[in-house]
Amino acid sequence: MSSTFTDRLLGRVRLSGWVSLAAPILAILFAGVVTSIVLALTGNPVLDTLTTMVDYGSQPRSLVLILNNATTYYLSALAVALGFRMNLFNIGVDGQYRLAALVAAAVGGAVTLPAPFHPILIILVAMLVGAAWAGIAGVLKATRGVSEVISTIMLNTIATGLGAYLLAQWAVPVAGSNNIGTPPIAASGQVPGLTLVPGSSLKVFGLIFLAVAVGIGFHVLLNTTRFGFDLRATGRSEAAAVASGVNVKRMVVYAMLISGGMAGLIGMPQLLGASYSYSLDFQPGLGFTGIAIALLGRNNPVGIAFGALLWAFLDVSANILGLHKISPEIVTIMQGVIVLSVVIAYELAHRYRSVAEQKRVSRELAGAASTPQKEGATA
Repeated sequence: MSSTFTDRLLGRVRLSGWVSLAAPILAILFAGVVTSIVLALTGNPVLDTLTTMVDYGSQPRSLVLILNNATTYYLSALAVALGFRMNLFNIGVDGQYRLAALVAAAVGGAVTLPAPFHPILIILVAMLVGAAWAGIAGVLKATRGVSEVISTIMLNTIATGLGAYLLAQWAVPVAGSNNIGTPPIAASGQVPGLTLVPGSSLKVFGLIFLAVAVGIGFHVLLNTTRFGFDLRATGRSEAAAVASGVNVKRMVVYAMLISGGMAGLIGMPQLLGASYSYSLDFQPGLGFTGIAIALLGRNNPVGIAFGALLWAFLDVSANILGLHKISPEIVTIMQGVIVLSVVIAYELAHRYRSVAEQKRVSRELAGAASTPQKEGATA
């Protein structure tokens, strides 16, 4: 009896795993088909375009750019995913990371510390600012029931205005340009890049290992701790979580604080590894990119890593299309179709698993009902 139960359980786990794996693969293939149709309709060669993108994306310089972009995308998606796991939509990651990077850059440029402590201070300041800004939305939801979607969108706008004001107060001219930015961070606060790709003069962000550590911490926090269990339970069913003794309002605040703290890390690879200053051209929009990648990766740190690499590859490969007189917007179309296809695929996979589970339960109930009848007939 035990062996039969174990076999059925393993069978269901394998089925669920195959369905979960097939969903994103089919979605990406479908996006490729749609993109091919669009290319054909616009008079562009399909195979030549895709081959050009792959060839350009596999060059050493492009590989470095892909890894650097994927590092920031990964951190952004993790910040979003933590909220998603609790059914919270932290749309304000974009404002949180930009404000955090600005304040951290100003602090980093104003102080001088020994090398190990200077970048640590900058990173801690960024995390505290991001957590504090996201915490506003968490407190509003916990105490006043304000939707975090509305509050974080509004906080994005406020962060943009506040950031512009603070930058004007702290800015100095950037040498060799008409740009302005915070005072440059001294060498003791910079994190040197790494030569991970042979043949490229560019270096991979040194904080790529920080992104890996955050991903591991994300998994450990959500899957091996009581806090992670409470967070996931609240996301599945708030009523059930309350019944089991979880303080949902406190969990909302904690989740937003942690999500904001992770958002504060998004700008650190670029700030400490490339620009060393927050200026007007500091990369925007990473928060919204993180939403798409979190959906693509199913809020799983491993899935998000693959999604970030795919997204970065498409972004970098788009740079070569203009030279071949192909609109780079074809990549934007492909990214949008991928996200839409993945969402639909996961929903269909969820429904398939639900129907399969219902049929299994029906068969077991029917078998249990027929067993007493057979025993009675035998007696």
